[in-house]
Amino acid sequence: MTTTALPPRAGRRCHNALNPLHSTLYFSPDLDREFGALGFTDQSAMRLASRSAALGAVGAGTVAATFYNYSHELLARHLPAVWETASPAQVLDARLRTADATLRRLLGEETVASAEMAEAAELALRATEACTRHARPLYSAHADLPVPEEPHLAYWYAATLLREHRGDGHLAALLSAGLDPVEALVSHTATGKGMAPRWVLGSRGWRRADWEAAAERLRGRGLLDAEGELTGAGTALRDEIEEHTDRLDAAPYEHLGAAGVERLTELGRGFLVTAAVAGAFPADLVGKG
Repeated sequence: MTTTALPPRAGRRCHNALNPLHSTLYFSPDLDREFGALGFTDQSAMRLASRSAALGAVGAGTVAATFYNYSHELLARHLPAVWETASPAQVLDARLRTADATLRRLLGEETVASAEMAEAAELALRATEACTRHARPLYSAHADLPVPEEPHLAYWYAATLLREHRGDGHLAALLSAGLDPVEALVSHTATGKGMAPRWVLGSRGWRRADWEAAAERLRGRGLLDAEGELTGAGTALRDEIEEHTDRLDAAPYEHLGAAGVERLTELGRGFLVTAAVAGAFPADLVGKG
């Protein structure tokens, strides 16, 4: 295993370059088309099935635990009922077809077939060799899936593994910080780096009253001020959560080594910029308002 010391936050920067390309699926019309062909009519059901299918035909309780910040009420409306529409295996196949169509549309055929894409896939897969399964249910479930043969799909798959590996660790950090699901969402949005409230409420199933109650609890802890901005203590807590997550997620990037992480970050950012310019994400997705 490579032991070259990494620059501070190098793993986080690499994650931030790769993770959004995985997330393009959740905003993709290709997902609606592929899942519509399976018989899905509800967008929430499509997206919940897409991310949870690797776990098998699970119910709302399992997904509430592994997704952390979704309303159990929302989940129970769709799970386990979604598996009557399509099996997890059918959903996973549709998700991979969605990834293929979405990446080709956003990046273009030349980029999909490029040497840079093949290089990025190789680097990202190498990083996943050091991911660990224990206490990481979403990562571990996805790690049981076969690696796609085509480089752009292998890259997307590796990005998914790295995303879920970091995400599982992030939940441990949130628990350690004493933030419940809605408090985690409110405080993340308050950093200016999280999803805007309307996107959070629409996708996670919480009500405005839930949001306001969580904000009030954060104010009671001195983490949020009267205007809804993070206090100094709130900023310090969010910083510590990210640093805790970094520590739990260090192994894949230490394994890849400083030069490999730098190159993968460079390649990932290039793909991400191309996808964003092509309209991969809603313009109002991120923000405090």
